[in-house]
Amino acid sequence: MEGLTINEAAETTGWSARMLRYIESAGLIEPPRTPKGYRIFGPGELQRLRTLRELLTRFDCALSDVAFAKRLGSDLALRSAVERWMEERAERPAEVDAAGWLSWEQEKHERLLAITPTTPRITETSAA
Repeated sequence: MEGLTINEAAETTGWSARMLRYIESAGLIEPPRTPKGYRIFGPGELQRLRTLRELLTRFDCALSDVAFAKRLGSDLALRSAVERWMEERAERPAEVDAAGWLSWEQEKHERLLAITPTTPRITETSAA
C-alpha cells in the first residue's frame, strides 16, 4: 500500500496528526489502513484535505461546522429536530404572565445549568 503515514501527511498538509485523527473520527476522510492498522494517506486523502481547507476558508466556517453538516445529512432524526426548532417561535406558557416570563425562563436555565455536569476547561495557567 503506497502513501504517507499520518505524520508525513500532517507535515505535507499543515494539519496536525491529532487534527487528522479528528477529521477521520468526524467521518470527513477515510484513509485506508495497513494490515497492522496504520493509516495511509494517498493522493485521494490529500486532495480531500486540501479541498476541505479551501472549503473552510471560502465559507469562513469551522471544521466542526462541516462535521455537523455531514451529520445532518446522514441523521434524519437530528435534521428533522433542527428544522422544527428553526421553524418554531417562542411562546409564553399559558400559566406564566407576560411580566414574569423573563424571570421564569432565567430560572429554568439556572436549574438546567445546576444539574448539567461541567467539563473543566484547560487554560494556559492551569496547563503550566
